[in-house]
Amino acid sequence: MTMDAAPTTKPGIEQIAERITDAVMEHRLPPGIKLVEEKLAKAFGVSRTKIRQALTLLAKEGLVTLHANRGAFVTRPSAAEARDLFATRRLIEPEIVRNVIARACDHDLIRLRQHLVAEADARQEGDRRKIIRLSGQFHMLLAEVSGNKFIEKLMAELCPLTCLIIALYDAPQTPACPEDEHNQIVEAIARQDQAAAICLMLRHLAHIESTLELDVVPELDIHWETLYG
Repeated sequence: MTMDAAPTTKPGIEQIAERITDAVMEHRLPPGIKLVEEKLAKAFGVSRTKIRQALTLLAKEGLVTLHANRGAFVTRPSAAEARDLFATRRLIEPEIVRNVIARACDHDLIRLRQHLVAEADARQEGDRRKIIRLSGQFHMLLAEVSGNKFIEKLMAELCPLTCLIIALYDAPQTPACPEDEHNQIVEAIARQDQAAAICLMLRHLAHIESTLELDVVPELDIHWETLYG
């Protein structure tokens, strides 16, 4: 497999960080893998200094762990941290649902339904990477629509970390989010049925957590050639 050519316009620090985040959310960069500055600099066509700045930014968000004299690694959450993350999401996402119901306009509902169509298309195509990424982005979109910038920022950190946890602990061939559950949540929001929407969200999060094998850590391979995929 050959490395894709770097784009003509060199990406900035935030663009590099976003691309690395996407690679994590699509399980192309697995938990615990070392992020080699030279390889990333070559992949992005930028200097190692710029890569180092992007990795520092991701470290502040918890997606990357920096070790003195060892370098940067994709964060490898423990089973206890996985349980804590889902406990945190169970606290936050009902508030997101309440805010979405209170604040969402017709355009917001259109955006949510368009996202559901994209998820369905990815499932139809059997594109697991896209399914994983879109599943995480659905929850980030809900946070954006909720209108609470603090929660939106928090979910932008929690969703990629959730993808790392799924990469580590999910059973083989288990989808990142069970099919149709996002649809049910959006329809409850559209009906402004707050109790049902919150119940569905909590059931959804419990369903995802229940599929995780938190006592088993699979071996994962990394293919640097896919970073720009």
